Amino acid sequence: MTRWSKSALSMLLWTWGGTVYFFLEVAYKLAGGYPERISWTMLAVAVLLCIPVERCGAELPWACPLWLQALACAALVTAVELVTGFVLNVWLGLDVWDYSDLPLNLCGQICLPFSAVWFALCLAFIPVFDWLRWAVEGGERPSYRLWWPQRKEATE
Repeated sequence: MTRWSKSALSMLLWTWGGTVYFFLEVAYKLAGGYPERISWTMLAVAVLLCIPVERCGAELPWACPLWLQALACAALVTAVELVTGFVLNVWLGLDVWDYSDLPLNLCGQICLPFSAVWFALCLAFIPVFDWLRWAVEGGERPSYRLWWPQRKEATE
């Protein structure tokens, strides 16, 4: 694939992932009785958040355990959520989300329970992105590890 084709594929994966997440969020807010908190801004944020998730899967070696990839992505998602929350919810007053009633929250913008949700979603999305990329590009087939591979001892 050309460099342009690889970039286009990444952008399609980000858009697909962001759209899937947005619909999950809409379903969650409708089921929870918060339809007023559904905002188009969440689609934009979801697409933005798919960038580190997709790039993590594309750039990290297969030897890197999937849980560690997901943990790194969840930390990035939580950091972006904090910044985005201050802009959308505090500065612009859109009130897209409010975690004030949840335990271990920071200014109502991020909280540990939702960081765990991001971890679980990253565990699902990283392999999906990898397999979609592999289906289009080919190359090395995706494979995952639970732990770091053991180093072989040097023999004399």
